[in-house]
Amino acid sequence: MIYELRTYTARPGTVGEVVKAASTLSRDIRGDNFGKLEGYWITEIGPLNQVMHMWSYADLNERTRLRAELAKNSRWTGEYIPAIRPFLVRQEVRLLNAIIPPVAPATSGNVYEFRNYRAKPLGASKQWQELFTGVMPTREKYSKIVGLWYTDAGQPNEVCHIWAYPDLNARAAARGAAMKDPAWQEFLGKGTQLLEEMHSTIMLPAPHSPLQ
Repeated sequence: MIYELRTYTARPGTVGEVVKAASTLSRDIRGDNFGKLEGYWITEIGPLNQVMHMWSYADLNERTRLRAELAKNSRWTGEYIPAIRPFLVRQEVRLLNAIIPPVAPATSGNVYEFRNYRAKPLGASKQWQELFTGVMPTREKYSKIVGLWYTDAGQPNEVCHIWAYPDLNARAAARGAAMKDPAWQEFLGKGTQLLEEMHSTIMLPAPHSPLQ
């Protein structure tokens, strides 16, 4: 399974129009017939005026085939693309391999956090992944992970993970409790030495997002 995370930066004040087109035209035209929609979010804290949407495919060959078929769809090229093109400033694509495939939260109405870390080159990403998955039972005592990936293309030496919380206060409480856990402290002491950059984006699910 391959995952594609697409990040679209919209002109200020137009994110609502992008989401509207995605939740109506895009869903009507493509459904899950051209890749399965895993989640669709609007950024709230961090980079602004962005939407992030994740799609899954059986493999890269299927992604190539389905996107080629979608590009031939007259409604896609004649209705959806013209509807969003005036609002977009930039598009970014990450191709991701799942270490922990997406798991929906037990309840809906969540805020999501997307964290992407760039590791040092030449093997540090793999070392970090092993440390992180090893300490996951400890970390998940405080909140459950939604998914964990390493980047196949777009950003080398990168790991990405998504978390869900009922609200920002719950996020602060969970992270604060984890920071006091000796096992998590030990992981941080080792894991942060393998990283060059750490970024966090708070996201809100769009109405049509499968992950709520």
